[in-house]
Amino acid sequence: MTDLDPYELKILRELQRDASQTTAQIAERVGLSSSPCWRRIDRLEREGYIKRRVALVDRKKVGLDAHVFAQVKLNAHGRANLDEFSAKIREFPEVLDCYVLMGSIDFLIRVVAADIEAYEKFFFEKLSQLPGVQELNSIVALSEIKATTELPI
Repeated sequence: MTDLDPYELKILRELQRDASQTTAQIAERVGLSSSPCWRRIDRLEREGYIKRRVALVDRKKVGLDAHVFAQVKLNAHGRANLDEFSAKIREFPEVLDCYVLMGSIDFLIRVVAADIEAYEKFFFEKLSQLPGVQELNSIVALSEIKATTELPI
């Protein structure tokens, strides 16, 4: 899988579960003393296994009740400008994720907004105005069954 030893894999699992733990807490959970655990965490960060540590905010508690997936199809001219579309989509804080797809749809984006009316405004004033957009299909998520950031390592 990787060049990681079993302790490093355990450390990554612990950090994915709760990155606010102290090194001592992680060390205890993975079966190491603090110093070797800290050295491993430091190496994992330096080598890019750990991109960053963040707090996961509950979107509903901060008033972002609408969760929408949008499928974007670019016109033939737009396909030549994938970089331009990609750069523009990165500017929108409402867009949490954006993926380039193979097949009949070019991009899948995940969007949050205060409510459907706010999404509608975003859709008409920003998303549909992007260069090369031929077709947009919005899919509103009714409820969340599973959402995780933990990779299966």
